[in-house]
Amino acid sequence: MTHGWLRPGVLLLSLLATAVHADVYTGTLGSMPIVVDLDLTNPEQVSGRYFYEKYHRDLALSGTLADDQLTLNEGLDDSDTPRPQLQLKARDGGWQGQWQKPDGKPLKVDLKPAQVPDTPAGADPVWVQLHDNAPYDFLRLLQLPLVNGKHDTFMGYPLQWHGEPQSKIQLFEVESGYPEPQLSRVNQALRSRLWSEVVSYHECMLGSTRFGEGEYDQTVTPTFLSPAVVSVSVYTSYYCGGAHPDFGDAPINFDVDHGKPLSLEDVLWVGEGAAFHYDDREGAQQSEEADVDFDKFSTYRDKVFAPWLVQQFQRLYPDEMKKPADENDCDYSDPQVWNFPTWHFTAKGIAFGPSFARAVRMCEGTEWSVLPYSVIAQHPGGVKLALPQGG
Repeated sequence: MTHGWLRPGVLLLSLLATAVHADVYTGTLGSMPIVVDLDLTNPEQVSGRYFYEKYHRDLALSGTLADDQLTLNEGLDDSDTPRPQLQLKARDGGWQGQWQKPDGKPLKVDLKPAQVPDTPAGADPVWVQLHDNAPYDFLRLLQLPLVNGKHDTFMGYPLQWHGEPQSKIQLFEVESGYPEPQLSRVNQALRSRLWSEVVSYHECMLGSTRFGEGEYDQTVTPTFLSPAVVSVSVYTSYYCGGAHPDFGDAPINFDVDHGKPLSLEDVLWVGEGAAFHYDDREGAQQSEEADVDFDKFSTYRDKVFAPWLVQQFQRLYPDEMKKPADENDCDYSDPQVWNFPTWHFTAKGIAFGPSFARAVRMCEGTEWSVLPYSVIAQHPGGVKLALPQGG
């Protein structure tokens, strides 16, 4: 088994426990080691979660804090069904008390502020970010080493797949074919995405507990590897609570030379003047150098890019782009469905995925909507990329 940040021969046991986080605690419930995350900012609405180190699955907590007495109910069930409860008293910076099921005997709880191991020198940035900003997730992932999966080859690049068994999340690393340090950057980005998906899996499972078992099934498919870019489809079908399950693709598009994720405007620009950079990945933080806000970005997509893309597809794929007679059918001629498409590289060009309202989500997943590289070459984006000229 290998861990995401570790080189061969480097052991987790060599880490030094130094950082202490006041609202993340470790301790025991009965004889079982647990990790607890609490939000105590509002004493009347305390929220949190915890996991048993043996199982790693989150259990939700909610309750109140009054006079150093913390009362927490376990679970997200809104019904009147009695739930397990924790009665804890503040002591020595931590909490002591008991956990009890409605019909069971109490079990002792002893929690102390978590001592979070330092990340070793050379750790991937994702681990540093988790250590500093999400110590609860950091402590869980430390206990979830990756296992090696199959070897594979794609477009001449040898791939080694890795997986996290509990969540069944898997992704590959590229074994060779890029010079250092490009190879290191590529694999660092891929490992970062793998671990972020494991975190998302656990968030989804926690959110679904009010409604039963959650779902987070993922299919990862490399779509294009070249000296310039790495492109991977990451398609997830998920149910995290609420009225309906959902699905969608959130591809990886990585600039090998510069070592950064690519936005669409980095690759394709049909506006006036120089291309701007706006990272529209969910949860992405815009760089301090960004010279455009979301309003400008969305206006460009709505008024310029989407109508232009519709024109290209109407020329390239006239049959698929015909406006349907029935308004409930898939209308690919509507620019709004192309405002914020998914996209990834392929051997023939960039494949775009439209976005439809829930009632017609079956219209997504198009296989024909590929913009050839010959068109892209006429409208280069803000990053110089050596892309195929054909297609």
